[in-house]
Amino acid sequence: MNSMTGFGRGEASNGSITVIVEMKSVNNRYRDVQVRLPRIYGVVEPRIQKALKDRFNRGRIDVFVRREVIGTEQTVRADPLLAEHYLHAAQEVSKRLARDEETIPTSWILEQPGVLVIAEKETDPLAEWELVSTALMLAADELELMRSQEGRALHRDLDEYLMKVQELRAEVAAHAEGIVERLHARIEERITRVLEDRIEPGRLVQEAALLADKADVSEELARISSHCTQFAEALATNEPIGRKLDFLLQELNREINTIGSKAAETPVANRVVEMKSVLERMREQAANVE
Repeated sequence: MNSMTGFGRGEASNGSITVIVEMKSVNNRYRDVQVRLPRIYGVVEPRIQKALKDRFNRGRIDVFVRREVIGTEQTVRADPLLAEHYLHAAQEVSKRLARDEETIPTSWILEQPGVLVIAEKETDPLAEWELVSTALMLAADELELMRSQEGRALHRDLDEYLMKVQELRAEVAAHAEGIVERLHARIEERITRVLEDRIEPGRLVQEAALLADKADVSEELARISSHCTQFAEALATNEPIGRKLDFLLQELNREINTIGSKAAETPVANRVVEMKSVLERMREQAANVE
């Protein structure tokens, strides 16, 4: 069982270029991969998306890709023909102004627009995919390991909470035994106090049976037991189970609420409150499960 929260980092270098990938994941009902990367790597984003979707089933995963260059990728290009044009133009101006021809400094020619041009070296992002892929997989491995470690902690907590729900269910079942007899006795006492000796035995039995039927929680207890068994079985698997746990917790909540609405005695009502409290903690933890 894996958690949906974690962090991973990977780095790969070929001596002149270093690619660093960092990723973090948090809870999400579905799988949502968001990638932020240098503009020149835009063409490889679909590959990154596919690689991560093949490994993770749920959670929002934010991926940050950095590209660091050792040295510089800028080059300087000269335009000798344009330099000659500047030189000839300067010489023509000197002649037209009838000035003594002077040697025109080379530094002046180099300062003219377009003679020297700074250009970025062209980059082939597909040629660097191996670097990106290596850093990506290292980060994904680390993220997966952290999610697995977090998952083991969640497993322990959910096991403990599940045992507590089962204990409280057993206590409710124990208190529910003999409820018909207790309701019958209470009704008889109340009617006797009000009507004294004018009790109709048939009516007494009917009222007691009606109340006992409304207070019967045997079906709800049976379904809680079944849901707890399915929950334990899900925890024992290595498959993504987050959505299944969500469903089972919803069903458990429904049955516990029904028992609460039927609770005819304080001990049962108290245990329903405890079960709902435990169930809320289970839902908080299950929300982290992949």
